[in-house]
Amino acid sequence: MSLASVLDVLGALSLLLGLGMLVVAALGLFTLPDALSRQHAATKAGTLAIGFILLAVGLWHPTIEWWWRILAIMALLMATLPVASHLLARAAVATDPSAPPRDDAPRVD
Repeated sequence: MSLASVLDVLGALSLLLGLGMLVVAALGLFTLPDALSRQHAATKAGTLAIGFILLAVGLWHPTIEWWWRILAIMALLMATLPVASHLLARAAVATDPSAPPRDDAPRVD
């Protein structure tokens, strides 16, 4: 068994794992009860799924040019997804009419 065929098999397994995680993220979007849970499923499982898919691409194209691209994409995802997730969570909490009032928070003057 050559190295190329081993990388092909590992790439295929990584792609299948990534696609499975995308399905889990999609199911979480449709089945979880509130906006915060849905947002959590979309960002966490989605990021993991894209990581596995990018790993598959890197295993199928094991050159430094492809790995730089993959690392750049993952760096951008890791830098932007937590910020977007936090902003979505704040917006969901701020617009939720069933949430209790937040008057008990300590004030800083």
